[in-house]
Amino acid sequence: MAELKYMSGFGNEFSSEDPRCPGSLPKGQNNPQLCPYGLYAEQLSGSAFTCPRPANKRSWLYRILPSVKHTPFAAMPCGYLTENWNEVEPDPNQLRWLPFNIPKSAEKKVDFVAGLQTVCGAGDAKSRDGIGIHVYTCNASMVDRCFNNSDGDFMIVPQQGEILITTEFGKIMVEPQEIVVIQQGMRFSVDVFGETRGYILEVYGAHFELPDLGPIGANGLANPRDFLCPVAWYEDRKVATGYSVINKYQGKLFTCQQDFSPFNVVAWHGNYTPYKYNLKNFMVINSVAFDHADPSIFTVLTAKSTRPGVAIADFVIFPPRWGVADHTFRPPYYHRNCMSEFMGLVKGHYEAKAEGFQPGGASLHSMMTPHGPDTECFEKNSSAELKPERVAEGTMAFMFESSFSMAVTKWGLQTCQRLDKSYHHCWESLTSHFDPNWKPSKPE
Repeated sequence: MAELKYMSGFGNEFSSEDPRCPGSLPKGQNNPQLCPYGLYAEQLSGSAFTCPRPANKRSWLYRILPSVKHTPFAAMPCGYLTENWNEVEPDPNQLRWLPFNIPKSAEKKVDFVAGLQTVCGAGDAKSRDGIGIHVYTCNASMVDRCFNNSDGDFMIVPQQGEILITTEFGKIMVEPQEIVVIQQGMRFSVDVFGETRGYILEVYGAHFELPDLGPIGANGLANPRDFLCPVAWYEDRKVATGYSVINKYQGKLFTCQQDFSPFNVVAWHGNYTPYKYNLKNFMVINSVAFDHADPSIFTVLTAKSTRPGVAIADFVIFPPRWGVADHTFRPPYYHRNCMSEFMGLVKGHYEAKAEGFQPGGASLHSMMTPHGPDTECFEKNSSAELKPERVAEGTMAFMFESSFSMAVTKWGLQTCQRLDKSYHHCWESLTSHFDPNWKPSKPE
C-alpha cells in the first residue's frame, strides 16, 4: 500500500479533507444547514462541554451517513476480556509471565477483538475511575467489523507484528517500538500481517497527556512534534451481509449491525483524534553524576488523577541510553512502591533481569511488594568498573505504573498457563554482605 501520511503535534487543532473531495470542510462554521457534498455533520466529544478550554476535547466529523444508523445493540460473548476483579483471591506475590501464546492461524483464525485478554486491573468503568491491562494475540484481520471503547482510552503497544489501524479519522500503521492511542468512542478496525501480539493499557475517566517537565524546561522526554495523527480517508462501501460494530460498554461487549462501512468520514477537524508515537524519538534524561534516578524521568504519557502528582496510569519506557553515574549501583534499585508496576518487554533483555523476562511476557509488582535486581545482576554490578557504557542497547522495556492496587484476573493467574511460578527463585540466592568491622576508607 502507498505510504501513509500524517499530521504532527500533540493535542493540536487539526483539520483534514480526503483529497478526493476538496472543499468538504464547511467554511466558517461547524454545523451548516447543508454540508458540502451532502454530508452529515457529527460531533465526537471527548470531554464535557464545559471543561476548561485547555482540557476540552472534541472533533467534528463530516460523513456520508451518521453513526446513529444501526440496529439495536445486543450483548455478545466477551471471551477473556473482563472487568471482574473478584474472580480469584488477591495475590500480592511478585508475578511474571512467560511470553503469551499466539494462536496458530492453521488451527484457528483469531482477530484483534477475539484475541483480547485481560491480565489485571482495578476500578470501575461505570464510575469512570480505573484501569485495565490487556494483551492481544491474533493472527487474522478484522473483516467487516470494527470496535469502539465507550469505557475509556486504549493505548496499544505492539510487541510482535505491525498493525494497520483504520479509524474514522484515517489510517495508522503501527510497528513494534511505536505506540498508538485510540481515545474513547473512536471506531477502529485492525489489520494484521501474520502472528501478532501486544499490550494494551486502558484508562477510564481521563485522557493521556504529556507529563509536566518542571525544572527540565521547555524541551525533552516525548516532544509534542513527534506525535502523529492520521489524515482523512473514507470508503463509501455498502455491506449487504451486515457490518458489525462492537461496543465495549461498562466492561461488557455489545454488537450492532449496519449495512455500510463506518469509515465514511470525508473530512474532519478538531483536537480529539487517535495518534501514534515512535518510542525511538524519546529524548532520554539520565543521571550524569551519581545515583540511579527515579523511573519517572522516563515517562512518555500520563493519565492524571484528581490528586496532584498522582497518576491513574503512567506509561514509562526504558530505552537505550548512556550510563555514566560514578560511585553508583547503576541498575534499578531495590524497591517497595505505593504504586503498582506492570512491565512488558517489546524486544531485547531488561537490564535488571537479563534472563527469564522475555519479549512478549510481562511482570507485575503489586503495591508494596518488594522487587529489584536478581542475584546475578546485583553481584555483577556491585563490582563492575564504572566507565561510561551504553545501557539497554537493542532493547525496549516499558512500564504501566498505576496508583490503583490491581487485581489479577483468573485468565492471568490460571487460564493462560503462562505464569512463571519459579520467578521468586531469582532472589533466593541473595546473601548477606554485612561486615560489622567495616571501616570507611581514608579520604584521598
